[in-house]
Amino acid sequence: MVVQHNDTPAENSSEDTREKSRQPDSTSPDEAAPEVAGENGDTESDPADELEKLRHELAVQEQRANEAGERLLRAQAELDNVRKRSSRDIENAHKYALDKFVAELLPVLDSLELGISAAENSGDASGLKEGMDLTLKKFADVLEKFGVVVIDPQGEKFNPEQHEAVSMQAEEGVESGMVISVMQKGYELNGRLIRPAMVMVSG
Repeated sequence: MVVQHNDTPAENSSEDTREKSRQPDSTSPDEAAPEVAGENGDTESDPADELEKLRHELAVQEQRANEAGERLLRAQAELDNVRKRSSRDIENAHKYALDKFVAELLPVLDSLELGISAAENSGDASGLKEGMDLTLKKFADVLEKFGVVVIDPQGEKFNPEQHEAVSMQAEEGVESGMVISVMQKGYELNGRLIRPAMVMVSG
């Protein structure tokens, strides 16, 4: 007696699945391409948009360049003005540097003129000497006010930085190298030597 085995539904289903997997995919490459593109989300850029962006960027850069050029021109103009003002101030400083000094000397000049006039009218020599002494003192005060110091080294040690020896003379009881006579006083202006004192030095 032959027993016939009927295939179960599960076995039939498994065979159908294997058969389908062996069959080639009927979907064409052309149909699959749009799906891949859609999954990646890639889109082609519009050339017109790119051109518009470039034009906008160019306009921005041109505006920045123009603003920088204007700032440079203003800076150059201001520098020129500063130079002109500085040049004018220096010129005025050179031209009028002595105006205050001259103003202080005018009373001394007035005093000398008055003394000469008085001496001519009176003929008093003692009065003339007294007027000259006052004028000399006034003149020395003006010089001192502006930083002028008199160098009068009578009886001092000879200093080659401030004195100029005209001659040397041996003198009894005087140490060698001492100033024994001042023939012309020297002057300093704010610590700088203007004229050395002309002196005679003991030898």
